[in-house]
Amino acid sequence: MTAVPSPTRVPSPRRREILDAAAVLFAARGFHGVSIEEIGGAVGISGPALYRHFSGKESLLAEMLLDISERLRTSGVERVTRAQSGAEALDALISGQIEFALDHPALITVHDRELGNVPEPSRRQIRRLQRLYVEEWVTVLSELYPDVRPPRLRAATHAVFGLLNSTPHSAGELPRDEMAPLLHTMARAALTTLVNED
Repeated sequence: MTAVPSPTRVPSPRRREILDAAAVLFAARGFHGVSIEEIGGAVGISGPALYRHFSGKESLLAEMLLDISERLRTSGVERVTRAQSGAEALDALISGQIEFALDHPALITVHDRELGNVPEPSRRQIRRLQRLYVEEWVTVLSELYPDVRPPRLRAATHAVFGLLNSTPHSAGELPRDEMAPLLHTMARAALTTLVNED
């Protein structure tokens, strides 16, 4: 079984560079279409040298998705904790998801296509972290819309993620300073519509 890092481990700058390069390659050509040698070449090291940082492609993919899942969850908790109201917390969560979507479109593609290639123990960790992140949203939405059932709020949250995580397809259409507020306005409007039609 491939050893996997703790999701709370912060990758070193070199590991982060490798993870970022691998994400771009995996997004472009798929997990199975990229070799260790190609990942190493993208960051200026040999394939064998890459094994000093990761035991193989599976462990690299696992750390990639564990890392971003942990960062999203931690950011969500911090944003909600700092907010002075439910509305402010929701705006902060939306802004955080937009930042992720605009900064990491390759990771969105990799997660959607390649989660099944992550070893099962790590896959369970990733899904647990993602459930915790979703529940941050549901808790905030429950405060704003107390009469709406949690399953509906959860479904609305996932629908908004689908909207915001469309950036691998949509982000190139507008400059970032236009795309971010557009996504924010659309997310707020979508949530309001979904939760008010219960």
